[in-house]
Amino acid sequence: MPEVRLIDSDGSQVGVVKTPQALAMAQAKELDLVEISPQAKPPVCKIVNFSKFRYETEKREKEARKKQKVYQVKEVRVRTRIGEHDLEVKIKHAREFIEDGNKVQLTAMFSGREMQHKDLGIKIMNRIKDALADIAEPEGRTSSMGTRVFLTLAPKKQTVTK
Repeated sequence: MPEVRLIDSDGSQVGVVKTPQALAMAQAKELDLVEISPQAKPPVCKIVNFSKFRYETEKREKEARKKQKVYQVKEVRVRTRIGEHDLEVKIKHAREFIEDGNKVQLTAMFSGREMQHKDLGIKIMNRIKDALADIAEPEGRTSSMGTRVFLTLAPKKQTVTK
């Protein structure tokens, strides 16, 4: 790279200068020459204190990560022969997970002859979905794989309390 677009330590544009001249300017100020944008034509370099520059970029990245929303997927498993009270408890747990801002994956499991009655599992899934309709919305449709039926519920936008 014979030439670079140079930005001074105070943020002002110096312009396009030869690389050795840019290095000499940085050494005269007892600072470092840092390449900011290598893909640009000509590449953009800045005269800065490198450790301070690195600290500020790490701080910006950390702040950006802090603002990201990370969803966890919690699983609630049910059987087709689940009792009424047990189902209420499962719904209560799913409600707590959704209120905390997590997604909930409902899984209905079948064994043996229960496989012939997958409609019972789907019926239970729909019942849970209806019970949580005020705070959650389904993500996709109910899907079946092997001996299990799945449904994922995501919190509605306004229900996240955190």
